[in-house]
Amino acid sequence: MTPNDLVLTPRGVRLLGRVFPCAVGKGGLTRAKKEGDGATPLGLHHIVGMLYRADRMPRPAPWARPIGPRDLWSDDVEDIAYNHLVHAPYGYSHENLRRADPLYDLILITDWNYPNAIPGKGSAIFLHQWRRPRYPTEGCIAFRRDHLRWIAQQIAPGTRLIIPED
Repeated sequence: MTPNDLVLTPRGVRLLGRVFPCAVGKGGLTRAKKEGDGATPLGLHHIVGMLYRADRMPRPAPWARPIGPRDLWSDDVEDIAYNHLVHAPYGYSHENLRRADPLYDLILITDWNYPNAIPGKGSAIFLHQWRRPRYPTEGCIAFRRDHLRWIAQQIAPGTRLIIPED
């Protein structure tokens, strides 16, 4: 581990000597992630993308891509584009990335089951804003808005996200 790694600890996620309180999946941490289990997968992951709402915040990093009004994320195991960015209108089950609430105003995309998705192994482990302090997610890792923005400004594509067993 290096100071540049995002590391989940019992107190929160550590980066560059700082620790940020966070929320994880309501299903806890798991080695056997499955679609819909609400768990956060253990292991070594990487940040592979960053999306943001340009109508709600300035670009957090040069490599961030704006979320468009038709942007969705497929979570349908029957879909050939399972666990990928897709666009509306879309006939399979999906998550709308342009939400009315602020949860997805800034999204860091991990390489969990991506880009070569295995149906049923779980879709989209994002780092995003929390609903309220430490309120569990559906498997993602969530932060206070200003903390998430600070993290986004410090990292680069390929930054490691380490979720250890202990």
